[in-house]
Amino acid sequence: MVDSSQAQLRWKKSLKSGLNGCVEVAADGDSVLIRDSKDPTGPFLRLTADQWAAFLDRTRRGDFDWLGRTPDVTDVASHP
Repeated sequence: MVDSSQAQLRWKKSLKSGLNGCVEVAADGDSVLIRDSKDPTGPFLRLTADQWAAFLDRTRRGDFDWLGRTPDVTDVASHP
């Protein structure tokens, strides 16, 4: 459920998102909120700025590229 303060947030979706939805992010003070764009009143994740920066860094490095397929032993071992 979205409270009145969350309803006032400016949610942004990636320009690369498709018609099937994507994640959206919003800044909320010192936190970054992440939600499913298909379920704007549903649950969301709250990350600190440091957690968000680490997530972006690992994404850029390709640490999550194996997700969406069956990982093999080297994927799991190299991506803590």
